[in-house]
Amino acid sequence: MTKRALLLALPLLAASLSGCISFGGKPPKSLLTLTPSATLPVGESQRSNVAATITIAVPSLPQELASSRVPVHSGGTAIAFVKDAQWVERPSQLFQRLLGDTITANTGRLVLSSRQSMLDPGAYLMGELRRFGVEEETREAVVTYDAALIRGPESVVEKRRFEARVPVTEIEAAPVGAALNQAANEVAAQVAEWVGK
Repeated sequence: MTKRALLLALPLLAASLSGCISFGGKPPKSLLTLTPSATLPVGESQRSNVAATITIAVPSLPQELASSRVPVHSGGTAIAFVKDAQWVERPSQLFQRLLGDTITANTGRLVLSSRQSMLDPGAYLMGELRRFGVEEETREAVVTYDAALIRGPESVVEKRRFEARVPVTEIEAAPVGAALNQAANEVAAQVAEWVGK
């Protein structure tokens, strides 16, 4: 075979092999995300010399939530995952963003990034996302967030647990995603009310 014939045959060989090679599992038809029910006005500016500021840390997670899959608790100690349900990114990052939007919309506080908080520390919210999945026995989506809040320079830490449970009709990707979104928004609203006091 000449060099030219070999060069012409390579694309055909690559095309025929592409159907045989798979890198990872079959991707889901769609990915889940969180949408805030509290909306922020577009184009409205905020200033740290007028509005109170807060920095929200990405929540820590137990190992079961460290992936993009949705856990299902069964029988107290067993954990499975909802078939074809996958978050677009880690639940901790989605929940941090949801908290930021909800706190800004409900309290008027200016949410700062970690870098921005060096200039104006304000309040600091951190915590752990303990549950973010489904309980099979009760057929509920459960979101549990253990929060710790430092309100200002006095460095007194307040701690509080927040939880919301929303019924799930079926343990499948779409209804589970909708129920978790509702539960996450309920928890975010509870946290915003606490932060705003």
